[in-house]
Amino acid sequence: MLLRCLKAELQKCRRSPVWLAFVLLPVFPAILGTGNYLGNIEVLDDAWYSLWSQHTLFSSMFFLPALLGVFCAWQWRLEHTDHNWNSFLTAPVPVADLYAAKLILAAVVSLMAQICIGILFLLSGKIAGISGPIPPELPGWLLCGALGSVSVCAVQLYFSLVIRAFAPPVAFGLAGGILGLMFTSQGWGYGFPYSLLCLGMRANNPQMKLDLLPFVLSTSVYTAVFTLLSLRHLKRQDISAEIKTDRKSVV
Repeated sequence: MLLRCLKAELQKCRRSPVWLAFVLLPVFPAILGTGNYLGNIEVLDDAWYSLWSQHTLFSSMFFLPALLGVFCAWQWRLEHTDHNWNSFLTAPVPVADLYAAKLILAAVVSLMAQICIGILFLLSGKIAGISGPIPPELPGWLLCGALGSVSVCAVQLYFSLVIRAFAPPVAFGLAGGILGLMFTSQGWGYGFPYSLLCLGMRANNPQMKLDLLPFVLSTSVYTAVFTLLSLRHLKRQDISAEIKTDRKSVV
């Protein structure tokens, strides 16, 4: 059943260009970050590492959290439309499989965004005339950034599930990204889900050491907590839909 749910979510993506945002919008933080690097090259004198700090400053704080907010809100849009919840929840589809399909797809799209960020980073470095070897830590930055994004996706999926309006969850994502960088700068990054994206990408500080065990543990805990909250909400919706169906059959 999970595979069928995944296929259904993929079909929704094919019909809508929303996933293209994760491919195209990373261009903007790359342009901003490269421009900031070139404009302050006397101070930012650590070549690739300085460029990465500028790229991730914009992408992890503004663009990625907002993009994840948009995508997760869009994933629940069809269910929130008209009376689709009643027809959907009375169908023979386990709510856990539905949620898992949405979380998996969001995680895949987040990984795709990280790959685009990495490619744009390399292209920007060449355009900026940076010589020297490419940082060997780059794959780790991208993979940890994708892992940190999973907890953000779980949080955003919950908010988008509970709040029917499209805009508020997106605003939460943007605010969470800004707060995430603030928490990270104060050393509280492992305690806030949006900070995990910053920590994983080593946003604005590529020389920062990442404690992998607390990072993975915090990501797992936040993902599990908000997954359980979402499933609890879905099961309540499921019970309500069953009651309404029973009443209609009695009438």
